[in-house]
Amino acid sequence: MKTALLFGSSGLVGGHLLNQLIKDTNYSKIKLFVRSVPEISDPKVEIIKTDFSNLQNHKEDIKGDDCFVCIGTTKKNSPDKDEYKRVELDIPKEVAKIAKSNLVNSFIFVSALYANPKSSGEYIRCKGLVEEELKELNFPKLGIMRPSFLLGNRKEKRVSETIGIFVFKFLSPLLLGPLKKMKPIHSETVAKTMIRAANENLEKNIFESNEIDELVLNQS
Repeated sequence: MKTALLFGSSGLVGGHLLNQLIKDTNYSKIKLFVRSVPEISDPKVEIIKTDFSNLQNHKEDIKGDDCFVCIGTTKKNSPDKDEYKRVELDIPKEVAKIAKSNLVNSFIFVSALYANPKSSGEYIRCKGLVEEELKELNFPKLGIMRPSFLLGNRKEKRVSETIGIFVFKFLSPLLLGPLKKMKPIHSETVAKTMIRAANENLEKNIFESNEIDELVLNQS
C-alpha cells in the first residue's frame, strides 16, 4: 500500500485526482498539501496546512511513494509577476527537489500544451522550465501531462478558456495528425492517466493531450 502526495487538490484536475486516489486500493494514505483546510473527512486523507513560501519547513511531510502536482494559477488570480512566477515555476520546482531528496519514487506533473522553456509566453515558458528541472532530477518514474483546454466544472469561470473550448470543440473533427493534441480534454481523464503513470510502466514520460485521452479509452 502506497502513500500519495498531492499538491493542487482544489483545482479542476486535482479535485478529480483526489477523488480517484481515495477510491484507489493501491493507496492507503493521501497527504494533502493545502493553503486552507478543505471540508473533507476520509480516513485515508491527511491534511497538511502548508506554508508554500517556506516549503523546506515541510520537508519531513513530503515523504511518500508518488507525488502528484497540479498547482497552477492565472494572471487574474496572480496579477503580480513575481507571485505568478512563484506559483507556476518556483513552487513545483522546489516540491520536486524536496521529493527527490526524500527518495519519492514517482513524480507526476500537470504541464501544458506546447510547454517550451524558450517560449515568449510566460505560462508556456514556466511549464517548460519545470519540465526541464524534472528531467534533470531523474526520478525513477516521471509523468508529464500536457493537456489541451480542460473540460469540467470550474469553481471560477475563465472567459478566454470558455471561448477556446467552444472554438476547438467545433473544430475537433478537423484536428487531425499533429493537431489532434489541441482537442479539449476532460479533467477527469487527465487525473486517471496521472494515476496510471504512477502505477504502470507506460514506456514514456511526456503525454500530449490526445495521448492522455487514448490511454484512458484503451483502458476502458
